[in-house]
Amino acid sequence: MKKTICLTAFSLLMIAGKVEAQNSKVGLPIYKNPKAPIEERVKDLLSKMTIEEKAGQLNQISGRFLTGPSTEDSSEKKKVQDLKKGKIGSFLNIIGAKKTEEMQKVAVEQTRLGIPLLFAFDVIHGFKTIFPIPLAEACSWDLKQAEKNASIAAREAAAAGLHWTFAPMCDITNDPRWGRIMEGVGEDPYYGSLISAARVRGFQGNLNDTAHILACIKHYAVYGAVEEGREYNLVDISRVMLWNKYLPPYKAAVDAGAATLMNSFNVFEGVPTSGSKYLVTDVLKNKWGFKGFLVSDWGAFGEMINHGYAADKKDATQKALNAGSMMDMESRIVINFLPELVKEGRVSMATVDAAVWPILYYKFKLGLFENPYKFSNEEREKKELFTDANIAEARKAGDASIVLLKNDNVVLPIRKNSKVALIGYYANKNADVLDRWPGQGDTAKVVNLYNGLTNKLGSSLVGFTDGYKDDGTTSDSLLQQALETANNADVILVNIGISGKLAGECQSLANPIIPDGQVQLIKALQKTGKPIVALVSAGRPLILTQINDLVSSILYCWHLGTETGNCIADVVVGDYNPSAKTVVSFPYSVGQIPVYYNHFNTGRPNTNHGDGGFTSRFRDIPNEPLYPFGFGLSYTTFKYDSLRISNQNITKKDKLHVKVNVSNTGKMDGEEVVQLYIWDKTASIIRPVKELKGFKKILLKAGETKEVEFTLTDKELSFYDADGNTRLEAGAFKVFVGANSRDVLEKDFTLQ
Repeated sequence: MKKTICLTAFSLLMIAGKVEAQNSKVGLPIYKNPKAPIEERVKDLLSKMTIEEKAGQLNQISGRFLTGPSTEDSSEKKKVQDLKKGKIGSFLNIIGAKKTEEMQKVAVEQTRLGIPLLFAFDVIHGFKTIFPIPLAEACSWDLKQAEKNASIAAREAAAAGLHWTFAPMCDITNDPRWGRIMEGVGEDPYYGSLISAARVRGFQGNLNDTAHILACIKHYAVYGAVEEGREYNLVDISRVMLWNKYLPPYKAAVDAGAATLMNSFNVFEGVPTSGSKYLVTDVLKNKWGFKGFLVSDWGAFGEMINHGYAADKKDATQKALNAGSMMDMESRIVINFLPELVKEGRVSMATVDAAVWPILYYKFKLGLFENPYKFSNEEREKKELFTDANIAEARKAGDASIVLLKNDNVVLPIRKNSKVALIGYYANKNADVLDRWPGQGDTAKVVNLYNGLTNKLGSSLVGFTDGYKDDGTTSDSLLQQALETANNADVILVNIGISGKLAGECQSLANPIIPDGQVQLIKALQKTGKPIVALVSAGRPLILTQINDLVSSILYCWHLGTETGNCIADVVVGDYNPSAKTVVSFPYSVGQIPVYYNHFNTGRPNTNHGDGGFTSRFRDIPNEPLYPFGFGLSYTTFKYDSLRISNQNITKKDKLHVKVNVSNTGKMDGEEVVQLYIWDKTASIIRPVKELKGFKKILLKAGETKEVEFTLTDKELSFYDADGNTRLEAGAFKVFVGANSRDVLEKDFTLQ
């Protein structure tokens, strides 16, 4: 729960005199000389800093409201006192041009060295203009749009005085029970890498203006693999899985130039990640060459004590810094124990300087020493937030994120003169539209589903009733009202799912299912004999098995942000032909979790998918998900044929060209995501039965056929060993091309 801590007026903060200029006799210090190279300026400033001031640069605290457990002293008075002593290097949760300028003045004008602050905030999928949750956005398979969405979020955040966002989340996960699945990239490392890099580029640009901010890769590492999908829980995986499935998106984000990275809460190989020399120093810094800085997740340094890895706060500080970790978010232990540890020789000054160096570097890079207030411009803030142009982009992004999972009898799109029964508590409640990471989104400005449909069809054609309560249960009276509304309509639109409040951190669910009351509602509505369209709102893939055969159509609407209702209405009436594809598998049952497309064969695979003997299978449910990775329908239809490859035998230096014909066999123009997968059938380390290695999103006019070509190189055919070394091995391969990970054409080839 977030707790508000009001800031006092600037006049109360300015109670000490300005620091005397340091250029009276010896000239301008190098660190204040904007013409000197940044590296020289950092070196000069470090030479002037005390160990206490260096510890201060590693101390980040929350300035306004809490996004984690409360700390022992969150008073504003204490924060201002510490800031004046150089004990705070950055704040999270201080927002707004005016407020950031007030606190920056204290740092710059009332401290010994005048080192500016960094202001950070969780700008996850929009600041004031809220875009679809990242998992939904990923379903668009549109990297350019994802990059643009991040750039708009950055521009709005920067206009509100912020320098830094804790995004993108690059965690791969197979578990819809995990609440933070909404914040991520899905289950595939190849696609997750591409969209993570796109988001970094969007947030950061070149960091040479006031329209971009520092990106932060999180949560490093393997946080998406928490057991049971339960927040803050144990992670225990092999290094083969680490390198091949979980690390690629983080590395792609590093390669894209991400300035910062966040330690995760979990352990890896029995060591909390904040204290993992292997992950932080050996992999991130030495193998990948990461030059930015790391920040812990909220209180993670101190939580090494709870894990049983550190004896006390002092020990936790020592282990975090010596592992290569840097900034301490809200543990408040580095500021208290680092000077003592250096004095005792348990942490070297070289280690401290290596931690502080990149923090100072990016403060210089952002130009904060020349103009500490360059991001704190109230006029710009008024102009940049929630503009018509930003809202239009949010609508485009939302349209492209909605997945059509089912459309029997071609119920969708509906005619614009249809009388519609819109049923569902969430459909007319703004507060449930946004998730747990809504930035500074204003629920009063959200377009809910009812408003979106009436905007599109007119209020006279849309009848509405709740159908169920806010807890997902229903009653006889609610069901009766729903039937009366449905009987006066041509088509029934039922908005089911779970509130946006259950999407995000610490929102794990043991049973990510459609609530029983909503299932009862749909069964009651079946009595009308009218077509039923399920509009599912959720921040994770819910198990749809109970309602799958009860409805004609399913649109998976996720949580789409500011323009939610307008986006859904666009798709329902066919003003936008859905093109999104799933980036996570939709389980058939809770007991099937985790289920994912890029699994491995067992020694006894259930290859015939039937009632075989001693094979690896469930006896009561299918092995396969209800809807596979990469799945999504359109209002038109597509046909794949004539898959061909350039050669059945290639060498390690060759390129394999793969071509397929894709035809739009329907009556509407539509976009299709053509997907390419491989299977390395005989490797020294077993490989998944399918791995995505390419995709192209193409527009086909009705009746049009296009040849789509992919190229496979040694990069796509390689994998990692347990030490993170790339391996390219001769052997038998399959290549698959199709509309999703299940429905594919295939060819065999050999790598010699």
